[in-house]
Order: sequence, then structure tokens, then C-alpha cells
Amino acid sequence: MNELQALLLGVVQGLTEFLPISSSGHLILVPWVLDFHYLEQHPDFNKTFDVALHLGTLAAVVAYFRRDLLRYATGVLRSLRRRRVETLDERLGWLIVIATLPAAAVGAAAEKPITDKLGQPWQIAILLVVFALLLYLADRLPERREVEGLGLRDAVIVGVAQAVALAPGTSRSGITITAGRAIGLTRAGAARFSFLLLAPITFGAIVFESVDAVTTGLPPNSLGPFVVGILAAAGSGFAAIWGMLRYLQTHSYNIFVWYRLIVAGIVISLIASGVQSATFD
Repeated sequence: MNELQALLLGVVQGLTEFLPISSSGHLILVPWVLDFHYLEQHPDFNKTFDVALHLGTLAAVVAYFRRDLLRYATGVLRSLRRRRVETLDERLGWLIVIATLPAAAVGAAAEKPITDKLGQPWQIAILLVVFALLLYLADRLPERREVEGLGLRDAVIVGVAQAVALAPGTSRSGITITAGRAIGLTRAGAARFSFLLLAPITFGAIVFESVDAVTTGLPPNSLGPFVVGILAAAGSGFAAIWGMLRYLQTHSYNIFVWYRLIVAGIVISLIASGVQSATFD
């Protein structure tokens, strides 16, 4: 992999991690469309590079929400010391923890089946369509509250939804935003809670996946692409958060629904015309 390819995938990761259009799906589809087979042929490198890109998006969300995340983390620790929850920051901190647990459990228990059975182009196209329609329907519901109005039941609902996003094409941000809108969050509130959830789940995934990288080390001549990928993902991710939260102040999620449907249509057309294969087998 060269630095230009790493730059492209880093930008793709940063944008699609926060926009509700599926980062894992795009990181599969972009090399598939461009006939870039290095990641497919080098699964160990692919896994380590994926960790690096997620490190970039983690840096983006921590940089943007650093004050909020610090308050919530401090609140959780403070409530543990006194063994009760008293303040809003403590309650929101624990809701983020609770909403993180389902995806963490499913990801740890089913990593291999997810990697082996999911992620084919035809599957991604179907999931892009299905969850575009669910986002469209959820976004028609009234906006009743902000993140501060969430309760335990709401956190569980969003957390279970996040666990489903492990399938490429679903979109972690997309399905958590869909769940947030379904329980009455405002458009910006649903996005904000989704972005806050990225910090603990991504940090946990990086720690979990980094064990092999630490023991085996980086592949030869990969430091340059890794650094470029991390920086590109961090920069584009920060821009995506900033732009998304401002866009949603006056707009709906319709543009992302249409984007998902168009991308799915392109993938299906490429497969039906024989230009690209429906699978990697």
C-alpha cells in the first residue's frame, strides 16, 4: 500500500464513520470498485491498518467532545466512589457506558463469524438499502428531547442497535442515529449521542485488536501509510462531526438516505452487469 491509497482510505474512514452511510461498508466497496486488492490479499495488514484508521477517528471524536467526555468520565468515577448517581453528568456518563456494552459483548464473542460471513458487496448493498429506509422512517418522527432527557431504557435500545452495526453496510452512526430518532431525540441530539458512543466502543476495539499488532509488529514499509491514514481519518473525521452537527440544525437526514440508496444501486448495477463480482470468493 502506498501513501496515496492510505490517504484515500483515511479520508473515507473519517467521513463515513460519522456520516450515517457505513464506514466498514465503504472501506470494502472503495477498494472493490477501484480493483485495489492489497488489503483483501493481506488480511493481517488489513486488520492492523483498520485499527490505525479507527485510532484516527477516535482522536477526532475525543478532540471535538473532549470537555463532554471528560465531564462524563469524571462523573462515572465520582459516582463509583460514593456508590450512587446524583448529577446529570454522572447519569449521562453511565448511560454511555450502558449503551456501549451490547456492541462490546457481541463484537468480542462473534468477531470471527462477522469477519468470515459478512462484508460481501451484495450483502453491503442490501444493508445500505434496508437501513436507509429505517433511517427515513425514524426521521419522520417528532423531535421531543435532547440527550439530557435520555433514560436507562433509551440507552439499552441505542446500545442494542449499535451491536447490529457490526455488519458492514449497516453503519454504526446510522443505526444509533436511527434508534435515537425512534426514541424521540432531536436530529442533532441523536447525532451527538451517536458520536459520544464512538469514543468508548472504538477505544475498546482498538485495545482488543491491537494485541496482535503489538506482538507481530508493523508490516515492512508500512509506517508511512499508517501515519498518513491516521492523520487523514482524524482530520476528515473532525470535519465530518463539525459539519454534520451544523447541517442537522436546519436539515433532515434525507440526503444520507438518498446517498445510501444511490450507492446500493451502483453496487447492484456493477454486479448485475458483470463488471464486478458479487463476492470476494
